[in-house]
Amino acid sequence: MSGASFTLPEGTHTVAMGLGDLNGIMRGKRIPSTHWDHICNSGNALSIALFAIDMTSDVWDTPYVNFDNGYPDMHMFPITQPVPLPWEPGVAFCLARAEGMDHQPIPIDPRNALVKQVERAAGMGFEVNVGTELEFHLLDPETRQPRDEGIQVYSLARAAELEHVLGPIRQQINEAGIPIEQSNPEYAPGQVEVNIRYGGALQAADRVVMFRSLVKQLAGAHGYLATFMAKPFIDQSGNGFHTHYSLWKDGGNVFSEGGKLSALGRNFVGGLQKRMAETALCGATTPNAFRRRQPYTFCPINTSWGIDNRTVGIRIIEGNDSAVRAEKRDGSADCNPYMLIAAELAAGLDGIEQGLEPSEIATGNAYEEADADPIPTDIRDAVEQARGSDFMKSVFGDDLFELLVQQAEREIGFFDEQVTQVEIDRYMTNF
Repeated sequence: MSGASFTLPEGTHTVAMGLGDLNGIMRGKRIPSTHWDHICNSGNALSIALFAIDMTSDVWDTPYVNFDNGYPDMHMFPITQPVPLPWEPGVAFCLARAEGMDHQPIPIDPRNALVKQVERAAGMGFEVNVGTELEFHLLDPETRQPRDEGIQVYSLARAAELEHVLGPIRQQINEAGIPIEQSNPEYAPGQVEVNIRYGGALQAADRVVMFRSLVKQLAGAHGYLATFMAKPFIDQSGNGFHTHYSLWKDGGNVFSEGGKLSALGRNFVGGLQKRMAETALCGATTPNAFRRRQPYTFCPINTSWGIDNRTVGIRIIEGNDSAVRAEKRDGSADCNPYMLIAAELAAGLDGIEQGLEPSEIATGNAYEEADADPIPTDIRDAVEQARGSDFMKSVFGDDLFELLVQQAEREIGFFDEQVTQVEIDRYMTNF
């Protein structure tokens, strides 16, 4: 592999360049513009441990990178055109790819798992389009609480109150090359949703990694803490990550047959259903993320599917030919987009290859759907199912699979070692 050359915007003195880690958090370096040509040609060195750290940057011995091999280096190369950041004059921002010192892809780079599935789809004659919806909270950085009160979902009045921060998020991130379609207040104080226009599967995941990083930067510049944490408040709506899939061939959407879901689209849904339970860890990687997975929260708890039904796990949107798609609704906003989309795409492609049919369609309240298989609502169940999943190992490879599961097991251990404030308040003076 070799580097590609990108011209810096006029007036750039620094380039912020990074890539998504194990959790899809963008990490990297800031590079002076005087060093840019060298970076494009030879890359920038940093430790492979970037792919083997948790969300707090804690590192542990793993089969691929550990104390015995000294946590060796890799290089990152730019893969997107650097774009200026309006809130930081002179600073440009771009995404990078990772490459080993042997110039080969790195087995624990989550992006490579999605590259493999996109190439697989192309070999089947399909172009994959994915649209993404992410929810997040805008909070006071000192109190870590919302500044607004009450639920005002879709309220234009609430939207106007938040426009001083949401306006720049829409406009300036759009100017940074991530096409934003819309924003709206969501179903909790301080919660908003932003939709990113659909694109190729790899492009869609790249955009999510960059988007989350830019939102946090922009929110900070306007005096807010932005968090994509799955369930920041137990009594309020959590933050979801919905993925919208369609497959295209010869310029046409093969999920559509006269504006309805086609037979091939049904096969894709059947594949998604088959793997939803065992891949639950891909969309919810922490104990907190599984707090979202409760009945009547608009987060699914089973593999049901239906037409324009927000109680199901897989919602079908029909209409004109270009609009027909399958929306998978169980992911959390803080999960790794490469791993989530890779697992979902692999499952759907399996469904097409194997001619799988979905279960009976849900036409009512899917939380009470008797025919739908349950999906994990507890991280211990998710880890157990992942440990037994040959499918997940085939999608991610042994080393990346082990990292994902080990991190979840470490998070379980961390939570088990805590005495919570609730326990203290409830038991200390009563026993």
